Amino acid sequence: MVKVLVTGGAGFIGSHCVDSLLKRGDTVFAIDNFNDFYSKERKEANVRAHLEHECYGLAYGDCADRDFVRQCLDSFKPNKVLHLAARAGVQPSWKDPAEYMRSNVLATTILLDECEKQGIDKFVFASSSSVYGGNTKVPFSEEDRVDNQVSPYATTKRSCELIANTYAQKGMRIAGLRFFTVYGPRNRPDMAIYQFARNISEGKPIKVFGQGDEVRRDWTYVSDIVDGIMASLDNVHKFKCEMFNLGNCRPTPVMELVKLLEDNLGKKAVVERAPLPVGDVLQTYADTSKAKRLLGWEQKTPLEAGVKEFVNWFKTNG
Repeated sequence: MVKVLVTGGAGFIGSHCVDSLLKRGDTVFAIDNFNDFYSKERKEANVRAHLEHECYGLAYGDCADRDFVRQCLDSFKPNKVLHLAARAGVQPSWKDPAEYMRSNVLATTILLDECEKQGIDKFVFASSSSVYGGNTKVPFSEEDRVDNQVSPYATTKRSCELIANTYAQKGMRIAGLRFFTVYGPRNRPDMAIYQFARNISEGKPIKVFGQGDEVRRDWTYVSDIVDGIMASLDNVHKFKCEMFNLGNCRPTPVMELVKLLEDNLGKKAVVERAPLPVGDVLQTYADTSKAKRLLGWEQKTPLEAGVKEFVNWFKTNG
């Protein structure tokens, strides 16, 4: 029996991962602090079905609390750890960079340290495409230099990659996953696609950065991301410390996303243009050849199909 401890297990991506882990027969122990970054009720809805499963447990707590982490690891004794808990978002990180350092870097360090002490050597964690920062070469490759981050959030994610590499020197097997603009059902309400859908539905203006189509994002559907996470958990024992891009390999202008939302919502957007904020980048574009080669993973969901599924969920639950 595989036992997986999932941090951030009540969140957007985390709850989808728990769905997949339980479906395939793994035992899951989830940790989440249910903080106020967005509505606690949304996270409670994400885990409602999980709580009825006999192979699921949930603890409320903070991964930056060493005693709490030690107790969870000691009582559950997982085979693997999937670390998804983090403070997310580029722009919010400018408002409280110290909290991002605590929630992201300190928490990851404590988890790695306690896992190493307890002999839990298989560790998969969420990084971000934001580590590529101001890089202009595209598509972004794991072989590229990543020393030009442009936001506190991006810096915390790169710091987590570096500390993970140091624990690999002590024998841990680690995979870090650089997610590219994940979207889909249960989307966090702070993310652009959710805000666009909400404002279009309510007839309110949406803010689109840039003057043309220069701002592009590699939107990646959540089920594809979950497939990549599962492949990482299944293969992490083969690696010392590897980073993987998980993206859609199709940088799309923001206005193309808006058009798809308009079509699926049946309403036109009121668009206001604005300059790109400090910390955001013009384009994200994943080279996923490494994930295909070493994980056997490949993205499957076209943006058109993914937006349709997102809007179906949004109309009912959003």
